[in-house]
Amino acid sequence: MDKKNIDYYMSLPYNHLIQPVTDESGSYYYGRVLELDGCQSTGETFEEAYASLREAMRSWLEVKIEYGDPIPDPAGDEDYSGKFILRIPKSLHKRLAIEAQQEGVSLNQYAMYKLSK
Repeated sequence: MDKKNIDYYMSLPYNHLIQPVTDESGSYYYGRVLELDGCQSTGETFEEAYASLREAMRSWLEVKIEYGDPIPDPAGDEDYSGKFILRIPKSLHKRLAIEAQQEGVSLNQYAMYKLSK
């Protein structure tokens, strides 16, 4: 089997998250690669944050390849069914069911609405 190199991994469709941040140090953009734990960077603009994140990703991958550490594959839509089981206290189940009924929607629709906020 061919050894996967840095260019191979850099070409994969990893999920990037870049968001504006304002805190005690000022306003900037923070980015991270969701599948690559600890792979993150910042920039003054979205474009700078993206470029900086790609550099961080290259460095992150180079270290993993050098030490033979496993590198996760990108997460695709096929990895998610849109369904998961959640256990909650009976009192919360009751409250949500009542609120859903008051809104005239199913408990499933109401829970989806609450989770998407």
